[in-house]
Amino acid sequence: MKYRAFGKTGIQVSEIVFGCGYVGGLMLHQDEDTRQATIEMALEQGINWFDTAASYGKGASEKNLGRILPHMPQRHHLSTKFSVEPSRPESLESQIRRSLEASLSRLQMDSVELFQLHNPLLRRVGKTSDTGFQGLQPKDILKTNGVLDILNRLKEEGFFRWIGMTALGDADACIEVIRSNGFDSAQVYYNLLNPSAGMALPESWTGHPFDGLFKACSDANTAVMNIRVFAAGVIPTDVRHGREIVITNDSSIPEEERRVNRVFKAIGNAYGTRAQTALRFSLAHETIACVVVGLAEIEHLQEALEAESQGGLPEEALSEVSKAYASFS
Repeated sequence: MKYRAFGKTGIQVSEIVFGCGYVGGLMLHQDEDTRQATIEMALEQGINWFDTAASYGKGASEKNLGRILPHMPQRHHLSTKFSVEPSRPESLESQIRRSLEASLSRLQMDSVELFQLHNPLLRRVGKTSDTGFQGLQPKDILKTNGVLDILNRLKEEGFFRWIGMTALGDADACIEVIRSNGFDSAQVYYNLLNPSAGMALPESWTGHPFDGLFKACSDANTAVMNIRVFAAGVIPTDVRHGREIVITNDSSIPEEERRVNRVFKAIGNAYGTRAQTALRFSLAHETIACVVVGLAEIEHLQEALEAESQGGLPEEALSEVSKAYASFS
């Protein structure tokens, strides 16, 4: 396992992060023995970060991790997430503190390394979100006694070491918050089908624009945690598991499938399975600190570890993929 700098935190993180979310679902839908064996394998192979959220299975992911992870002898990092609803009468601080305390209780821990805002950031009032969470505006984060001030107070109390955000929604709103230098990490959407966060795309390309996010993170030394590397499972396989949730505008499952076909028609199967090719595509981008990989079964971890050992895609492969984007319109 190779490691990369995690932004301005001073630590090194494994290139693969064990994602414990709903789409992969291993921490929610597999039996206890499989969960235990997969976590043990991950730690033995050098993975040193596990990423979960209060919303994953309504706390079940955290609870299942809490029965296993605190008892492992290997050192590791852990991140979880919270969301707020500004329209509720309960104060933002009360919502955040209550979510944090519940997460720590389920995880059977006194603190975590990283506590992350899960709400998408939107520019316009009243614009709907595609993630299922209520959207926030940058002012909700950056104003006096806004979300960032509250997180800094909780950080001072020792509940977590670093502050993170989910960079979904409107790219310019996310960039404004990243430029505040208040966040240590950002979870950024980037994959073979939509790499707009980290590369220039032809004018004919269509899709949700995340333009400028990697550059903003790089300028602020904010660690990029790459999410949705498999596009909710659409990239690795044509078999549908029912958890393929599109969380961006300007796309759909049939559209994602069309894009998969265009990409692999251009690149072929010379770089591993479709899942391995997708992971190696992300690993080729030097701005990414780590890739959050969702797993459904232990074999998926073995597949990801093999891809990581081979490194990022070579330049000739990246060039062929780039040519395919012109046909996405």
